[in-house]
Amino acid sequence: MRVPRLVIFDCDGVLVDTENLANRRLAEWLSEAGFQTTFEYCRKNFSGRSMASVQKEIEAETDVRLGADFVERWNAGLPDLFAHGVEAIPHVRDFIEKVRAAGIAYCVASSARVSKMHITLGQTGLLPLFEHAMFSSTMVARGKPFPDLFLHAAKTMGFAPADCIVIEDSVAGTQAGIAAGMRVFSYHADPFSDPEGLVKAGGILFDDMRELAGLVPIH
Repeated sequence: MRVPRLVIFDCDGVLVDTENLANRRLAEWLSEAGFQTTFEYCRKNFSGRSMASVQKEIEAETDVRLGADFVERWNAGLPDLFAHGVEAIPHVRDFIEKVRAAGIAYCVASSARVSKMHITLGQTGLLPLFEHAMFSSTMVARGKPFPDLFLHAAKTMGFAPADCIVIEDSVAGTQAGIAAGMRVFSYHADPFSDPEGLVKAGGILFDDMRELAGLVPIH
């Protein structure tokens, strides 16, 4: 396996531990709107997805209508939701520093808006490491599981897909990276992760950020 020229990090669940907070609130909102669901269902099916794609799916498959302002209301509530208690994924900073020390380019590409990444990465102290290159699904026509976001990030950074690797934790994100023609390393330490789904999507599994330096040739 050759040394990558660009490492693309997902944000939620890879850099910052936000998925539980976000999906508990999402389950509450959807249930209140008439889409009876659970935290566990949201965690499994909507992690790694943009709120626009979640709304589109629910409204296409059910009679539930979340409202034209659903995404805006969701994003407006994020500062309060993440005001306290957001932590970095254990040991991910060490891996980022190793990538930097090796002179390898890196960026973050998330389903979330850049404004949300500023909040969560800011809470964890990781923001200064990523302010130079932050990509959001709002920048492309289709979010994950489509490859658009990762292809946009690679093109903007000036690298071919084959020279990129993706660090993901969701099935949708893993599918997106594989569809983009990139190698994907799929993190599954979370008890709600779906290792079988990640493998089926084409990801290389790992459950500890300290493993990555051994899996990814960065020297």
